[in-house]
Amino acid sequence: MKFSLKGKDIKSSARAGEIVTDHGKIQTPIFMPVGTAGSVKGVHMKDVKDDVKAQIILGNTYHLYLRPGLQVMEEAGGLHKFNGWDRPILTDSGGYQVYSLSDRRKLDESGVVFQSHIDGSRHNFNPESVMDIQRTIGADIVMAFDECTPYPCDYDYAKNSMEITHRWLDRCITHFNNTKPKYGYSQALFPIVQGSTYRDLRKISAETIASKNAEGNAIGGLSVGEPHELMYEMTELVCGILPEDKPRYLMGVGTTANILESISLGIDMFDCVMPTRNGRNGMLFTKNGIINIKNQKWMHDFSPIDEEGTSFVDTQYTKAYLRHMFVAKEMLGAMIASLHNLSFYLWLVGEARNHIIKGDFSEWKNIMVKKLVQRL
Repeated sequence: MKFSLKGKDIKSSARAGEIVTDHGKIQTPIFMPVGTAGSVKGVHMKDVKDDVKAQIILGNTYHLYLRPGLQVMEEAGGLHKFNGWDRPILTDSGGYQVYSLSDRRKLDESGVVFQSHIDGSRHNFNPESVMDIQRTIGADIVMAFDECTPYPCDYDYAKNSMEITHRWLDRCITHFNNTKPKYGYSQALFPIVQGSTYRDLRKISAETIASKNAEGNAIGGLSVGEPHELMYEMTELVCGILPEDKPRYLMGVGTTANILESISLGIDMFDCVMPTRNGRNGMLFTKNGIINIKNQKWMHDFSPIDEEGTSFVDTQYTKAYLRHMFVAKEMLGAMIASLHNLSFYLWLVGEARNHIIKGDFSEWKNIMVKKLVQRL
């Protein structure tokens, strides 16, 4: 994997870059649609590629390990061939899912023993096994195994968790370097900065992760309930320490405004379930604010969902029609809304990139953030 900077904003830390993988190029800043179980929920892969214009998607180690399982994944030749996606893929290590299974897992130095949310069966994840699983899934970018701390989190717990994450990282790197990709293309390993919302811990973790000289770096443990101001504070601190010549990935973030503010702090890569999850519930992100399409006010509104050019579906469907789909409980409504939100997110980061290169990102961002958070 290679990363190069193509432009930088004068008034902020925003930057435009390019990641080159064996499955293609990624123009940053970039948003990555979440395909937890090997699919972006409710959207055909062809649409994700051609209409959403996604350049990279996510898969999830925990979910793919449980279903369909590693035997099927290897027989298929990896996730790219299994789901028909021929562009880059990133896999989350399962650390966040382990965090969310707090009532059915046991964590110690060796790793994590957990119960499947599907059938209650017991499994073990450790740094070595998670590297092996991600080798089998075959993502272009794989994540180190970490523990995602909750918010709020007391200092001692956050410190101990961070230190375990660092020791696990060393094991991940050793095992990753001692194994080879299975399907004839290279894979890159990204470590994850932790430390909750404590500045000294985040500084220690960022310095530790930076010292590993990985091909890219991630920031985890944010967007888990903390105020946005704290998230931005931790992100700015960490971006000031992580190397400038490597991509920075802020995990699980977020709203459209979160993304633009985080780009201004130096983040290159984002993922979040919001475009599809909120879309399925009738919430649309648009250039002028947020729409609850199920509200009666849209019943007689025959204007496009958003301004032309911001989304693949905007010239095809009206607000009144989409509202009708939701009221009638037609599956097509959730699909249209998901397609709209995903393509809007990709349009937004593409516009951010254009303005970074043009040299007026900060001015554009400040105007856009005010519009994006409005409720229409």
